[in-house]
Amino acid sequence: MRVKLTIEYDGTNYAGWQRQENALAVQQVVEEALFRLTGKPHAVTGASRTDAGVHAFGQVAHFDAQSRIPAEKYAYALNTVLPADVRIRDSRAVAEDFHARFSAKGKWYCYSIFNDAHASAILRNTHAHVMYPLDVDAMRREAQCAVGRHDFRAFAASGSVVKDTVRTIHSIEIARQGKCVSMQVRGNGFLYNMVRILAGTLIGVGTGKLEGGAVRRALASGSRLDLGVTAPACGLTLMEVFYDA
Repeated sequence: MRVKLTIEYDGTNYAGWQRQENALAVQQVVEEALFRLTGKPHAVTGASRTDAGVHAFGQVAHFDAQSRIPAEKYAYALNTVLPADVRIRDSRAVAEDFHARFSAKGKWYCYSIFNDAHASAILRNTHAHVMYPLDVDAMRREAQCAVGRHDFRAFAASGSVVKDTVRTIHSIEIARQGKCVSMQVRGNGFLYNMVRILAGTLIGVGTGKLEGGAVRRALASGSRLDLGVTAPACGLTLMEVFYDA
């Protein structure tokens, strides 16, 4: 039986999703929890390889169950042995050919900013701090240049080996509520660090440190140098992974 998990985690204390040799990752924590439950090793495959410090509300993973636990009960059982900063929001049986990564049709990310002269103690792990005033209208205008199907090679982190850098961004919504600014991005897929580079660029335009039109210039040139800095990992949350009904 193949089981699909929807996972929420605070990524502050983890080296990202993917298991690593010399650091603790969320994938390892979930696999170890499954072993404690069943006494058998399980390989858990995630939809997104979130970076160190990045959070998730709707990470999706799958594994092939080797016990008689009903699929819908795995969420309850795993949450009794997982640490408090990792929670299974849902578990269910899926078709044998379902793949958390390769069956995905799109993703929704949120980048959160605390915009004030002084950083927040409470929000320090989930919001990037920007001390200079942000022009949200300028950020919205800049963001619309990235909506649509484009070659986003300029938005890939250095060292990326992906050959196909064409992606489609369906929407970017930027909103302010008090001192908090959020950027909601939905697309069919994202390159490594793409959302954080986009966020850093929009922050640069919003503070006036980067001239407007940076996104358009980068899409035309394919040069990372036309964009802003990579925004901190702590502000990024994977909200949802989309699949066919």
